[in-house]
Amino acid sequence: MINLPNIKGSSFIGWLLLLLMMALRPAVAMTLEGDYVQGGMLIGQVEPGSQVSVNGQSVKVSRTGEFLVGFDRDAPLQHKLVVSRDGQPRQSRQFTIKAREYQIQRIDGLPPSKVSPPKRDWERIKKDVALVKQARKLNEDRTDFLNGFIWPSKGVISGVFGSQRILNGEPRRPHYGVDVAAPVGTLVVAPAAGVVTLAHPDMFFSGGTLIIDHGLQLSSSFLHLNKILVKEGQVVKQGDPIAEIGATGRVTGPHLDWRMNLRAARIDPQLLVPPMPEQE
Repeated sequence: MINLPNIKGSSFIGWLLLLLMMALRPAVAMTLEGDYVQGGMLIGQVEPGSQVSVNGQSVKVSRTGEFLVGFDRDAPLQHKLVVSRDGQPRQSRQFTIKAREYQIQRIDGLPPSKVSPPKRDWERIKKDVALVKQARKLNEDRTDFLNGFIWPSKGVISGVFGSQRILNGEPRRPHYGVDVAAPVGTLVVAPAAGVVTLAHPDMFFSGGTLIIDHGLQLSSSFLHLNKILVKEGQVVKQGDPIAEIGATGRVTGPHLDWRMNLRAARIDPQLLVPPMPEQE
């Protein structure tokens, strides 16, 4: 029961109208589209100026109201999204994503030092990891991802997202990208517009490594490169030449390892592009 204040006349009528307007206030409009699956990504749209949280964690909303939700390889299946306005919750949505089954991939013939690095290489590996983490921290209000993605290179898909890797007979971390096998020197282009945040010629595991940020902390990483054609801080457009496929780092042959990260989530690039064209 609502206790009405002791007001009379026009003030009382005005108070009732205000109460009615608050009760009938519409929820913040929201759309959410994409792949509701482990490794998938959703693109959301809310009224500009709204706040969004996913599973209790705040996510950045662009000036025009776009936001991104990503699901890691082993993400839980139940999620909750809350949209607020001026700090007040206005709409919530609970949803379920699908679980995936992943392949097991055995790779033999790797140099033993690339599977179990000796202590002399640990410091180098730590520095590589720190550089990559720093490159993925950029969280700008850009929406380069809205124009979609294209394959950065064409070739045979030799490795897929999420597969459990058995290296030289030893279980290792899952694979978090999609591998495209092609000769050394094959051109790599930007799958979407963005800003180059890392261009490193030789990392221990990933060899020539390039990272491009597509806005709202969504980034693409390109590993095992033979040559990098862009510089850190450079703005690229979709389709611009950015690198050449190589066989650097921990590899058994030339290929491109394309990975994508949305904040802390590793997502599947193959879900964002059309099927790979058949190779002649």
